[in-house]
Parts: sequence; structure tokens; C-alpha cells
Amino acid sequence: MPEPIVPLAVSAFTASSALGHGLAAHSAALEQARSGLRANDFSSAPLACWIGRVDGVEQAALPPAFARWECRNNRLAWLGLNQDGFLDAVAAARTRYGKARIALLLGTSTASIGATEEAYRRLDPDGGLPDDMLRPPIHAPHSLAGFVAEALALEGPCLTVSTACSSSAKVFASAERLIRLGLADAAVVGGVDTLCDSVLFGFNALELVSRTPCRPFDRARDGISIGEAAGFALLERIDAAPAAPRLLGYGEASDAHHMSTPHPQGLGAELALRDALARAALEPAQVDYINLHGTASQKNDEVEAALIARVFPPSTRASSTKGFTGHTLGAAGIVEAAIALLALEHDLVPGNLGGTDPDPACGPQFAWRNEARPVRVALSNSFGFGGNNACLAFARGEAGA
Repeated sequence: MPEPIVPLAVSAFTASSALGHGLAAHSAALEQARSGLRANDFSSAPLACWIGRVDGVEQAALPPAFARWECRNNRLAWLGLNQDGFLDAVAAARTRYGKARIALLLGTSTASIGATEEAYRRLDPDGGLPDDMLRPPIHAPHSLAGFVAEALALEGPCLTVSTACSSSAKVFASAERLIRLGLADAAVVGGVDTLCDSVLFGFNALELVSRTPCRPFDRARDGISIGEAAGFALLERIDAAPAAPRLLGYGEASDAHHMSTPHPQGLGAELALRDALARAALEPAQVDYINLHGTASQKNDEVEAALIARVFPPSTRASSTKGFTGHTLGAAGIVEAAIALLALEHDLVPGNLGGTDPDPACGPQFAWRNEARPVRVALSNSFGFGGNNACLAFARGEAGA
């Protein structure tokens, strides 16, 4: 088992999703048990499903200095950066450490592929891309990180992590290693994924998309609701922000069982979970809340429910919040980390929205409705295609310990 790590402070964080822009909007929606899902009004051709769409992305505009990065994904990223004082927090960190000593690690599954789709729909008669789409940076997987590095004026290590649905959870692990090894003094982590035809029709072709709002861990669940989101966090050593919530640990694993189906016994997921507990120096009974991956697909929920039942005592609470936001793919890790941090801040366990008839695999740990109770330690699970698994452990800071 891995050795415990030195915790890091999460000195600032923010999120944008179908629940709204910023942390206050997310807190309100969680407290009201209000979903952000809506009937599909996005795809270029009809597709009967529900989606988690972020309002205002089409109206958002990048500053003229960033015109070459113009695309829907980067507009959502810019919208997300301009919330909850995040730009100011990064500016202050830049002053403390220098722009070359802050790492940038962002997760995404499709980057700005929506812009590439648009370009191919508008090919010139000779088969070339239209002139306004001749911007190579937006047709690359690194588009998001390239844009954010320029927007935040950062010159430290800059990485794109693309491991499907675990992408923006794994960035926390990469950040801890860079800081521990002395390659950076702080790190901006996060992720952005926007809706596009590739994911909507791609997941539909896999028969994974539900025609109704998703129902995580429900006996009658029949697929996911795809969403979009942006989220960011600033990680620093604890002495820089002792009262801030903390990243206690993380676990990563890949079971490589199948391209899209998890290992039937959840071996990789359990390894990631136990490694996160070991790095955080935690016993399962010390965990108050777990934000589950819980996509509402048949196999994922079955495997994850069994894992929770065999590892944690009945006192631990667990729920999926994808009934609120939809499955935000490469942004799921950061959005659900933000929800776990809000649970710590507000002593609120979000209910498993959408689930009304529990799957028999679900144990007494499941919170089917909101619960007001102390939350001092929270985990967040993110399990991606190919069995690429990540688990994050967070705790209250010094003031709330």
C-alpha cells in the first residue's frame, strides 16, 4: 500500500454545470434537490434524451486577445474561470510563486472537438476547412490547457489528462506529485467538456443513453444523461491556506477489463479506493460521505454499489449526483470534487436524485434523500472507460477539523 502523503490545501475552487454558474448556484440546487437536466435541445439532429446543458455558453465571449482559441469548449472554460473569485486567487498565487512555478493540469475527454465537427460540416467545395476555422490550436486535444495557460498567464508545467471520465480527478494526483517533487509550488487543476454530437450520438450508438432523466442506482435505470461542465481548483501547501479544505489522498488504477464495461468485481475501482484511503491515512469508518461515480448504466452502478457495501460501514453515506448534473464526462471528476467540498462546507449529504426504487445491490450506506449531518471527510469516485479509475479524499481545513 502507498505511504500517506502530506495534504494540500484547496485554496480556491469553482464549478459551472447545468445547476448554474458558480458555487452558490450549486449549493442552492443541491439543497433544493433540483435537477439541472432538460430534454435534449442541443444536437444537430433529433435525439430523444435528456442533457445537462450549461446556460449562457453561446452568449459568452472570449476577450479579443484570445480570439484564436474561440470555440464552445473554451467559452465554457472562460465562463468557469470568471466565478467565485478564481481569477483573483490565481493572480495572488502568481505573485507569491511566480508564473513559472504554478503547474496547470486539466482533464477533458473531447476538448474542442465540437469546433472540429462544425468545421467538417462546413467544408469548402474543394474539401478544405472554412477560413474562419483554420486555427490549428482548437483542433487539438491540448486546446483547453493551451487556452487556460494563456488566459491565466502561467508558464509552469502544463499537461492535458484525457482518461475518459476519470480525467479531471486524476489531475489532482498529478498535481500532488509535481508539488511533492519540487517541480511546482502550486497547481491549477480542473476540467472542461462541452456537449457535442460526437458524445451524444456516440454514447447513443453504444446504447448507453437513457430517453428519460437518468436514475442512478435505481432498479429500472436504463442509461446515462450526458452533461457538460467546467471546474477549477487551486492547490497549494497547507501553510498558504491552513483554513482551506484539504486534499488528503488519491488513488489511481486501471483494470483494463474491457473498452467500456467495468471489471465485474470492481477490482481496479477497489484498488483506487483503498490507495486513496492509504494515502490519506484513513480507515473506511472515518469517511462521512462518498460522491459516487454512479452513471445510471447497468454495470457501473451494480459494481460500484457492491464495492461500497463491502468496504464501508452503514454509518458512511453515499450518493451519485449525476441526477443533478448529468454525466459531464471529462469534467465529472472536478465537478463532483467541488460537490464533495461543498458537502464538507455545508454539512449536507446530497440525496441520490433520480433513484426511487433502489437496486438490491445497494447497501444501507446510500442516501436516497438529502441529509443534514456532519461531513468532515468526503471521497469522490471517478471511473472511466477502459477501467481507468480514480478516487479522491478531501477533509475540512484547520478551522473545521
